[in-house]
Amino acid sequence: MARHVRRARSGERDVSGSPFVDFDRDSWSQLSDTSAVPLTAEELEELRSLGDPVDLDDVREVYLPVSRLLDLHVRATTGLLDAYRQFLRQDEQATPFVIGIAGSVSVGKSTTARLLRLLLARWEDHPNVALVTTDGFLLSNAELERRGLMRRKGFPESYDRRALLRFVSDIKAGKPEVPVPTYSHLTYDVLDEHRVVARPDILVLEGLNVLQPAPQTGERASALAVSDLIDFSIYVDAHPTDVRRWYVERFLALRETAFRDPASYFRRYAEMDETAARAQAATLWDEINGPNLRENIAPTRSRADLVLTKGGDHTVRRIRLRKL
Repeated sequence: MARHVRRARSGERDVSGSPFVDFDRDSWSQLSDTSAVPLTAEELEELRSLGDPVDLDDVREVYLPVSRLLDLHVRATTGLLDAYRQFLRQDEQATPFVIGIAGSVSVGKSTTARLLRLLLARWEDHPNVALVTTDGFLLSNAELERRGLMRRKGFPESYDRRALLRFVSDIKAGKPEVPVPTYSHLTYDVLDEHRVVARPDILVLEGLNVLQPAPQTGERASALAVSDLIDFSIYVDAHPTDVRRWYVERFLALRETAFRDPASYFRRYAEMDETAARAQAATLWDEINGPNLRENIAPTRSRADLVLTKGGDHTVRRIRLRKL
């Protein structure tokens, strides 16, 4: 019987025994079926996060192929639903396709999420793409203070995980309108406001811990996690040394901008000189964000369907895709 052997492209590494296929940037960029970028420089500038120098070449070479891959998954899921309808002899209604995007603070996952939301909305058949960040599901600062968790903000225990799970469950159940809480990065706290997510074709869910498995011990033990309801997951990765440097650089930039707003939670840092501000940022990383990355976020990388690995210049250099 003939045996078909899959040959790796130049720059593509298919390691025997691994559940992933690795691509360098050049080989990945060849997977895009169009040279046109459905995005202007002005649009890109509006969605780019502070300190994340993504450009139109990055869109063409990295993110367009990612959006095409996601489009294929959405279409395949739609085809599977049609097969289910025939099998069950029921008129099941399609529910939103959920994409989870995880990664460290300052690694650029917010830019990735906003960019993919825009690109996905420009593919045919799913123009309604919603983006939700998990920041709105953080416990309020008052509640974090009450529980002694203010220095653990961003760790899994600092979120209202039941509310987040209920939100994603309602989305996957196909509810026509699902409220989602909002968060202010200016006041560094959740707001007493909600917006409504109204049955999108695709939901992009971005956050530090969206790939966390369900807790198995203690009072928070659960049989279900948000990650169980995600249809496709992406992890934005970089060397911790680079992420720490980006965090410090962003802190210094915010010190000259947003921190100067009288309403800013971080207003006290605006008057620091550069040396003191750099030391403060390094302390915040070493005591809070670094440990959270090591203990909680990085261990979820292997659970992702796609890993985008950045180099020290913040550009994606390698892509790891889970095999089907």
